[in-house]
Amino acid sequence: MDLIGSSYKGETKNGRMDGKGEYTFPTETKYEGEMKDGMFHGKGVLHFPNGGTYEATWENGRAKQGSYTFADGLQYQEKDWDYCDGKDRRFYSERCNGLRPPGESQLTDLHPPRVIPDGCYDCGDGFYDPNTRVVTSSTGRFLRAADDSEDEWIVRTCRKAWVEVVVLDSEKSSATGPEENSNINGGFDEYTA
Repeated sequence: MDLIGSSYKGETKNGRMDGKGEYTFPTETKYEGEMKDGMFHGKGVLHFPNGGTYEATWENGRAKQGSYTFADGLQYQEKDWDYCDGKDRRFYSERCNGLRPPGESQLTDLHPPRVIPDGCYDCGDGFYDPNTRVVTSSTGRFLRAADDSEDEWIVRTCRKAWVEVVVLDSEKSSATGPEENSNINGGFDEYTA
């Protein structure tokens, strides 16, 4: 172990890791848990230097069932995972380039953001026209036709080229308190998504 830079503290049997122990890899990743015949075997947790943990049931050195928890407490879900996957661009630019100063919101990876053609959405690699269901590059070159799944995702998550006007329900508004009912825009809010 000294030769490769790892270490072990814990129970042994016949000179091998066996029982409960802590194995530290050269990368500072640590395994804490049960061992058998020199391998991870039973319940154990890997602690990564970035603060994440992988808790699993191990069999002869291989994880059979486990779960990963990020340093901030977010737990990875094997099914229905929609955070930081291939279709999720959240925080990509911030991770790569850092945060912009206060007051200078970064809406896209490009700053300032590209101008979106009227009636279209910015879907990252191009612009999507919901009327034709076609994605084109910023130069107008055809990229692909969107299927129902991509259409739904773009309409739900991507920046639009227009401003939407939201009209408040007057019956609902009269039931609220004066501080909740005040609206400097005269009854409607405008926002750009």
